[in-house]
Amino acid sequence: MVKPFDQWEGIHGIISGYTGGHVENPTYEQVKTGETGHYESVQITFDPAVFPYEKLLELYWQQIDPTDPDGQFHDRGSQYRTAIFYHNEKQKELAEKTKADLAASGKFKDPIVTEILPAQTFFEAEEEHQDFYKKNPDEYQEDRAKSGRDEFIENYWS
Repeated sequence: MVKPFDQWEGIHGIISGYTGGHVENPTYEQVKTGETGHYESVQITFDPAVFPYEKLLELYWQQIDPTDPDGQFHDRGSQYRTAIFYHNEKQKELAEKTKADLAASGKFKDPIVTEILPAQTFFEAEEEHQDFYKKNPDEYQEDRAKSGRDEFIENYWS
């Protein structure tokens, strides 16, 4: 989820990590088991005057399958569920509105299951997981090609 956001003016930083679980300072090895309750997530810092929160939401919806309750594409398990974590009531309202608008659009036949949740403690992932697409471009491209994500995006958002 880093690359789609990393290319825009007004995005100041994207950190890969984990949130929402019950283990303090989890490791990737712990989170990937699906037993810690964490979501694999990204924390994005941005300038809302340059890149408004609404644009962040719009871009996010176009990167995921919001109807999949069990993961994303070939990544299966609770740690891969989709969610939007809000930091204030305005963000919550906007996230819920975009979710309702997407549901009403008829774009998807299945219900939109992406959760809108209050932000919790965010734990930064290990260094090897930061900017993975830049550090491991071949592996990133191969994994993305196998995942089916690009075909999904093309089918629903082109």
